[in-house]
Amino acid sequence: MKDEQNKTLSAPSVLKQSTQELVLVSAAFLVLGAGLGWLIKIAAKWLVGLPWAPMQGPAKLVTSLPEPGLTIGIAALGGLIGVALVVYGRFEELSLEVTGDSVTLTRKGKSWQITGRDVAQSFLDDKQFVLVAHDGTELAREKTDLDAKRVGAAMSGHGYTWLERDPYKESFRRWVSGMAGLPEGANALLAARSVALEKGSDEEQLRELRAELGRMGVVVRDDKKRQYWRSSKAAS
Repeated sequence: MKDEQNKTLSAPSVLKQSTQELVLVSAAFLVLGAGLGWLIKIAAKWLVGLPWAPMQGPAKLVTSLPEPGLTIGIAALGGLIGVALVVYGRFEELSLEVTGDSVTLTRKGKSWQITGRDVAQSFLDDKQFVLVAHDGTELAREKTDLDAKRVGAAMSGHGYTWLERDPYKESFRRWVSGMAGLPEGANALLAARSVALEKGSDEEQLRELRAELGRMGVVVRDDKKRQYWRSSKAAS
């Protein structure tokens, strides 16, 4: 439960991929690019020495390029690819801004805020960041590669209850079509989510269906393309 007396951090805690990761990945692709440039040059020289081999035109063009220009050029291209991949990864990755009053989640340029007083518990479950409400429903369940210790320190530092694991994990059951024990209409929503998972639908649609199920008192978690559910009463 949110404990107002345990707040120790005043400034917002912002959690996202670090600049260090950007530099390291870019450097790695720079080195790979340099190695690729060297291999391309070696392969081109080998092909030129085999008149019967295909790709003679491109091979001769490569061997005619001055060095170290070719290797530097491919290395630079590798570095740019590395930067692009990291930037895209940062865009795809969940980022968090945690204060004593709210938790703001951002992914793919879209942000949504959850009021702090509504959060009873928080934890990571198989690399999914989860916020649980006082009635046992889930306010958020989002995939993340953020470091668990950093997330836990930020949440507990702002007065939120942080758990090392999902305390309700054993309450989840594998969903199958027409399953008994669900509220009226829940099977239809879970069937729609199942189709969406199979098709790889956008996360917004899956999130909306999850929220609709939550309003019925049904909590859902995904394992690959399988759905598991529990009643929010399991948290009572």
